[in-house]
Amino acid sequence: MEAGSSARLRRQMATATLGAHRCRLSKVGASRRPPPARVRVAVRLRPFLDEAAGASEPPCVQAIDSSSLEVANWRNYQETLKYQFDAFYGERSSQQDIYAGSVQPILRHLLEGQNASVLAYGPTGAGKTHTMLGSPEQPGVIPRALMDLLQLTREEGAEGRPWAFSVTMSYLEIYQEKVLDLLDPASGDLVIREDCRGNILIPGLTQKPITSFTDFEQHFLPASGNRTVGATRLNQRSSRSHAVLLVKVDQRERLAPFRQREGKLYLIDLAGSEDNRRTGNQGLRLKESGAINTSLFVLGKVVDALNQGLPRVPYRDSKLTRLLQDSLGGSAHSILIANIAPERRFYLDTVSALNFAARSKEVVNRPFTNERLQLHVLPPVKLSQKELLGPSEEKRTRGCEEEDTGSLEPAAAPAPASQRFSPLQKLSNMDPAMLERLLSLDRMLGSQGSQGTPLLSTPKRERMVLLKTVEEKDLEIERLKMKQKELEAKVLAQEATEEEEKNSLSSVQSLSHRTVTVAKPLKKAVVMPLQLIQEQAASPHTEIHVLKKRGRKRKLKTLDNSEPQEEEKVEDCWELQICPELLAHGRQKILDLLNEGSARDLRSLHRIGQKKAQLIVGWRKLHGPFRQVEDLERVEGISARQMESFLKANILGLAAGRRCGPP
Repeated sequence: MEAGSSARLRRQMATATLGAHRCRLSKVGASRRPPPARVRVAVRLRPFLDEAAGASEPPCVQAIDSSSLEVANWRNYQETLKYQFDAFYGERSSQQDIYAGSVQPILRHLLEGQNASVLAYGPTGAGKTHTMLGSPEQPGVIPRALMDLLQLTREEGAEGRPWAFSVTMSYLEIYQEKVLDLLDPASGDLVIREDCRGNILIPGLTQKPITSFTDFEQHFLPASGNRTVGATRLNQRSSRSHAVLLVKVDQRERLAPFRQREGKLYLIDLAGSEDNRRTGNQGLRLKESGAINTSLFVLGKVVDALNQGLPRVPYRDSKLTRLLQDSLGGSAHSILIANIAPERRFYLDTVSALNFAARSKEVVNRPFTNERLQLHVLPPVKLSQKELLGPSEEKRTRGCEEEDTGSLEPAAAPAPASQRFSPLQKLSNMDPAMLERLLSLDRMLGSQGSQGTPLLSTPKRERMVLLKTVEEKDLEIERLKMKQKELEAKVLAQEATEEEEKNSLSSVQSLSHRTVTVAKPLKKAVVMPLQLIQEQAASPHTEIHVLKKRGRKRKLKTLDNSEPQEEEKVEDCWELQICPELLAHGRQKILDLLNEGSARDLRSLHRIGQKKAQLIVGWRKLHGPFRQVEDLERVEGISARQMESFLKANILGLAAGRRCGPP
């Protein structure tokens, strides 16, 4: 509070003496950035859950003063471990004490365009959610902070004040490394991005504008019901995710130089670290506990890396640390509220939370004002014809009028020095911030009664509007030229296509009387063994039909559509035909070989190996001789199609004179 009032006092003094000391402008701008600020840590000790146990058992944590405490050393109970923090709140402290002592002072930074964050850390069942949310009778940090922040924005943004304020809220949770929007649960897992200025943002996150605390409750209470909670042995409503409430404060200056500021407030309720041996987590609860402990472990690694000054800080190892990049080692005024339990059974969790809080106290942030300058949009100005025409065009127009009328008029008097443009006419490319400062300085010197012409008489409003109009007309002309070129190219392409169609049509008509042969694929000829052909030729009564040559007609078609003419041409092809007597003779030979041949003789057949030959001999001993060749399916279990190919292969082999049967 004192630092903010002193900064405003210095700015007022610098503004009052700006006419005599113009060089102080840069010093005032430099004083806006506050010095680095470390993370402030407050520790809260909750009361005993069981009053009877609290009366019989002394707490493991003892308060020394308002900022110090001591814990018994588990290695030597005669010694104690002492911790020093920014604030310590005992078991009798109220919600108002914690809020007024640690959280309320940082809300003023939001009105200066800076970021702030409040984190509740501690083991499960230590009271983090109660500290942040509270109850209707005892509101926590979140409702109290929103109520005060909205009140501040209404007071500072009232009519007549230099700034206009708007407040928006977003609410999300990190559940098992998934960023979920609590205001819109159907949006799914969101991604975390970083813009060119290093700001962390979440595309697609819902933002709700709020103007009063009633608006905040209408959005926040239903969204809180969407947060994932579960029951464990230590807590009936244990938070199974990290909840983050983001409140954004946008400011717009009503007068020149029309600055814009943006401040963000992060209110974070972290899920507690859990010992699964005491919580009894199983199944889904065990998986949730693993994700929570992993993210908190990465949070500890980030704190250690910042304290040690390591070149790489593992922000990207977890969604939680990625989102807290501004809060830890970033550009926010951060408050860490470590919640601990007084019971001795939570001794190890208490010591672990205190050690993390002690390490976090050494983290240094570098807050700055998020401010940007936007030129105020001026209303259009109607210019006269004399102002729109340049000096050369004006003289030419005036000369033409004099020639037409023939009257001699005296030349217009030159414009006074206050209306002529200075040599610094084209200042549109100058930095807007520097331009506005120079203009304000010029107005101030003119208001103090300085004689002569102002230092800067340009760019005037009319000149800027005219330049903008000319640029818009040039862009419109270029756009029309590009459109005309596209239309011309389209017309040329269409003409080329029509010409190609005409050429192709004429070529088809010239080829209309040519004939085209429509051919069909020929069958393959199979050459039979010469010995088989000779044996068949020796028998006088046997008709041989091994390879038969027959003619086939092919049609010749013409492309003339008027009268189709067809011509026939005889071509030769070959077909395979097996004589029925040869087929029967081969089947009989195979049947004799199956009934009388040994295993060695059976192996001479196609597709019969040692194993199948032994199976055939064994089946013959059990069931007697084969009646037909198809009985072989019972032994080998082959299909009819396989049996047909088996017969053809063996019949051709026997016909070719292969040595089958006993010698």
